[in-house]
Amino acid sequence: MEIFSFTLALILLLLTSSYLQSTMAASDFCNSKCNGRCSAAGKTQRCMRYCLMCCQECKCVPSGTYGNKDECPCYRDKVSPITKRAKCP
Repeated sequence: MEIFSFTLALILLLLTSSYLQSTMAASDFCNSKCNGRCSAAGKTQRCMRYCLMCCQECKCVPSGTYGNKDECPCYRDKVSPITKRAKCP
């Protein structure tokens, strides 16, 4: 029984560490892409909030500080459920 508990704990630890690594890697990717995308925005904090939200879901961010949304259709087509307008900067 003790071996089973140890093995289960080891498996959970391995799964958790691999999940955290992939989450952190995606976060670094999105942070760097959104910093570039929002660098010229008038409301940088709002731009970053929406950009990070879209990046985490779509796994891509269009190049440049404005436009180019055809490079990332998921990002381009995201809409707010309340306003039915595009919400990704």
